[in-house]
Amino acid sequence: MIRLDGHERIEGALRGGVIALGNFDGFHAGHQAVVGRAVHHAKDDGRPAIVATFDPHPVRFFKPDVAPFRLTTLDQRQQLFGAAGADAMLVLPFDAALAATTAEDFITELLLERYGAAGVVTGADFVFGKGRGGDVVTLADHARRLGFFTEMVAPVDDSAEVISSSRIRDALRAGDCATAARLLTRPFTVRGTVQHGDKNGRLLGFPTANIDMGTYLRPRYGIYAVTGRLLSEGPGGRILKGAANLGIRPSFDPPKELLEPHFFDFDGDLYGQEIDVEFRAFIRPEAKYDGMDALMAQIAADCDEAKRLLADV
Repeated sequence: MIRLDGHERIEGALRGGVIALGNFDGFHAGHQAVVGRAVHHAKDDGRPAIVATFDPHPVRFFKPDVAPFRLTTLDQRQQLFGAAGADAMLVLPFDAALAATTAEDFITELLLERYGAAGVVTGADFVFGKGRGGDVVTLADHARRLGFFTEMVAPVDDSAEVISSSRIRDALRAGDCATAARLLTRPFTVRGTVQHGDKNGRLLGFPTANIDMGTYLRPRYGIYAVTGRLLSEGPGGRILKGAANLGIRPSFDPPKELLEPHFFDFDGDLYGQEIDVEFRAFIRPEAKYDGMDALMAQIAADCDEAKRLLADV
């Protein structure tokens, strides 16, 4: 799948496409409905389907000190958009220039002139332009006058509530992996490169693959049942089952935030490899133990519980 730079003019076969426009962080069921309609229109008209996403997220631009909140990385979004049938991902860098672009200029200079959009599909609550001055009504008005088409996709409900990234973040902060997975249509997944750590897990008999959480939202600190996938093995690769600690490791000094999955029955070398860690179920909060024997006994119990929870995976 092709990744396009929003600073550049779209030329060639990808010009004249149908653009799904939004933040799409998480790419949950509601986002999937928007992209699905864009792909549908593109196929009907013989045009390319392009998904436009903002990076960094506008919130990060206006509030640079806000706590990490991302549900996906760009690489994950690109993979998800491709699986949904899109031909390209258009990355709109949210910088000072874009923040100062009026809604009208966003439509005429970017969507039409720079990207050559034949159609634009958005969610019902999408706003854009300087001071959030544009919305779906603005798009529809310009579409009538300028000769492109636009569609607004209604929110997708789940149990009478609208599916949103905010609901997913709230669920993860509460350790509710099941709700997050239902809204996302897949488990919340952290992708990262395995780094060398303090080797505490190996000394305890439970070696871990240490991953920095980066800009991802922090789910509730604690112990989780997880599954892992090695990206080097591709989408059809094996699933690794395990238990992971997410937090600051209160039994060790100094505190250091890490995601530390221990995969059962795996003795290969993961250092330097990129892996996906899927959060399947919350087991318990983090706790500090008086000695290593107590900690080892608890880790063993956590692993047994994770194996039970993952029996049908």
